[in-house]
Amino acid sequence: MSNKSRIGDHAKVRRGASPRPISDPKYFGGTVGWVRISDVTSAKKYLRKTEQYVSPIGESLSVRVDCGDLIMSICATVGRPVIVDMPACIHDGFVQFYNVSHDDKEYMYYLLQFHEKDLERKGQPGTQVNLNTTIVENFEAFFPTSLDEQRKIARILSSVDSVIEKTEAAIAKYEAIKAGMMQDLFTRGIDLDTGKLRPNYEESPELYKESKLGWIPKEWDVEILSKYTVTYAGGTPSRSRSDYFGGSIAWVSSSEVNNPKIYKTKETITQEGLDNSSAKWVKSGSVLIAMYGATAGKISRLFIDATTNQAVLACMDNKDLRARYLYYIMFFLKDQILFKVQGSGQPNLSKDIIDKTLLLIPSPDEQVFISQRLEKIDSVIEFEEHTYHKYQQLKQALMSDLLTGKVRVKYEENNVEYKEDKVEYEEDKVEAV
Repeated sequence: MSNKSRIGDHAKVRRGASPRPISDPKYFGGTVGWVRISDVTSAKKYLRKTEQYVSPIGESLSVRVDCGDLIMSICATVGRPVIVDMPACIHDGFVQFYNVSHDDKEYMYYLLQFHEKDLERKGQPGTQVNLNTTIVENFEAFFPTSLDEQRKIARILSSVDSVIEKTEAAIAKYEAIKAGMMQDLFTRGIDLDTGKLRPNYEESPELYKESKLGWIPKEWDVEILSKYTVTYAGGTPSRSRSDYFGGSIAWVSSSEVNNPKIYKTKETITQEGLDNSSAKWVKSGSVLIAMYGATAGKISRLFIDATTNQAVLACMDNKDLRARYLYYIMFFLKDQILFKVQGSGQPNLSKDIIDKTLLLIPSPDEQVFISQRLEKIDSVIEFEEHTYHKYQQLKQALMSDLLTGKVRVKYEENNVEYKEDKVEYEEDKVEAV
């Protein structure tokens, strides 16, 4: 049998406490962790480190939690659970679940994680939404009466979490490899005779020359972008005209220039919308750079014919500058571009800034070699990201089934194990040399 029951029927709920005044340094500097919201939001299932530590005096005025205790945030980021894996103290922005004697804490962790948004909706309105112990105790959720069933559900979800964490680690590893490759490829380039990186400047200074962008291979040039391609800004049809949107013409918005590749757009416009705005056609293969807003400086490649409201580097393959190379070199130089933006607030790039961007220009053949190396590592990252999203979706489906009582436990844990030999790429296949 299984029931939906109050959390307070399964655990005691204690609110944390804070020494006052919180700014007094005598309360900090010890060896016991001081849990803050940022610590919990950056942690996974287990909390193993904190940014701050409390002194014995600070500990005496707070609420001590120990390894294995389950806590949850109740203000700011509401409803975020974590299992403590270190000696720590919690302030009044958290609650501790204790006297959990007939239920599995790991199951309770996943149950709280699944209901995070539901708990947030229960919060008391104010400057910040927050919960109190009464709201938490009275929240009803699904608790299998069998402890073995709870443990099995927790093991299943933990198996999926293990896959997700390993995939995140793989993505981080390959991103680091890519960053190193870009640094090498755009400072040393590839010797077309050997297919390997040139020796660096310190090893073979005779292979390099000084330029506005530092020491570069002698075969390379440094030129402004406008020498090779035309840049132009698109536009947005009037939002007051519903007949300008929903047509058959793809239209790229600024938020979409946050993806490396664009194959489809969230919005479409009509021919009337195109004719009555400054939106412009952009050919497939072009490189896009966002000019303003939260995505300013982001770079994308377009794989469909579309219109756009952003600055567009309309560059197809030509004899001097390959579009694939342009995408990667602009990505490499994006911080340099943003540094030219003056003032505070969100960056606002101009056509002039983009046009005057200095580019490293190898020979067309070397551009192809460089692009191929970077596309190879990108394919590895895309594979891992696909895996990550697949298991995120699997976890949500399992939680929806198993943590509501909709489906009783019948999943085989082996179905969600992480098999490293399934990963199709090895690190030595994507290195630059």
